[in-house]
Amino acid sequence: MKTFQTLSELAACTGQEVAVSDWITITQQQVNLFAEATGDHQWIHVDPEKARSGPFGGPIAHGFLTLSLLPRFFESSFEITGSRMGVNYGLNKVRFTAPVPVGSRLRARMKLLSAEPMEPAGMQMIWEVTVECEGLAKPVCIAESIVRRYA
Repeated sequence: MKTFQTLSELAACTGQEVAVSDWITITQQQVNLFAEATGDHQWIHVDPEKARSGPFGGPIAHGFLTLSLLPRFFESSFEITGSRMGVNYGLNKVRFTAPVPVGSRLRARMKLLSAEPMEPAGMQMIWEVTVECEGLAKPVCIAESIVRRYA
């Protein structure tokens, strides 16, 4: 895990890949709990037996489950000791470029696209987050995430 002392120190990394997260294993239990929380009970996610005969050969995670892991990816990648809190501000772009089979491992690469100071004592950052699935050549999700951090 990388450590930055200040928001300005992190802002100096604009245009660079800043960090790579830890791996996260996607379980059927996570998928089922996500289905319960969102009401999205499509069989491709929650019925492993039926999903085996589906287009992906087994159950896959919801795209929005993958997207909801962004805060966890950030948290496992770096910390800013001079920042007391951060909030998700939104997304500019999101693409789910490949399915995420249940049982697979994901990690994210974070590239800082921009960092603009905000009053009082904050910074708005735009991140390109590329979520990789172990063993797949192409990413499973690419998102442009807007995060606000406060000192």
